[in-house]
Amino acid sequence: MPAKTRHKVVRLKPSEPLRRSPEAVKEASLEAAYKLLTEAGLSGVSVDEVSRRSGVAKTTIYRYWPNRSALLLEACMRFAPQLQPPDTGTLRGDLTEIALSMAQRLQSGRWSSALPSIIDAAERDKEVAKLQSLQHAGMMSAFGAIAARAKERGELDTDLDASELTAAIAGPLFYRRWFSRQKIDAAFARRVVERALRKN
Repeated sequence: MPAKTRHKVVRLKPSEPLRRSPEAVKEASLEAAYKLLTEAGLSGVSVDEVSRRSGVAKTTIYRYWPNRSALLLEACMRFAPQLQPPDTGTLRGDLTEIALSMAQRLQSGRWSSALPSIIDAAERDKEVAKLQSLQHAGMMSAFGAIAARAKERGELDTDLDASELTAAIAGPLFYRRWFSRQKIDAAFARRVVERALRKN
């Protein structure tokens, strides 16, 4: 009879988790923080939850950011959508493009769901106020570029403050998104532009 063949059992050592580079660790932390912010608002973001979602240890997160606000500030600088000033050649065209872009983001973008909680917290938290100011500055720079070109073409008075143009376009869109909760469609965005042009 043939001899019995003995099979040697090889026990594999459990694989160790792959080490991530410092850049990958930071990216994972920032992405997790931003996703939490857009999913649950400011109150849904904690360093504990960012750690759980990203797989990055809390001690490591605190090594890069001193507090939650600093983490969120960088996360929003990295991932939050920025308004780009269009250049259609006319004030009407530029305002229409930016109004349509804002309308689309307010209706479908997750960022718009988180913004009210940021504005509310900014009243009491100086660090969160920096985050809110950053978002506002981005919007103002886009309208500022549109206004500057329109003034060069003679379509706007040279003494017009760009913030007035921003309020005339953003105000009605924000009202519908967060107060009346009516539909913000392309037709409404175009009407907002026409009313703003009549005022200016």
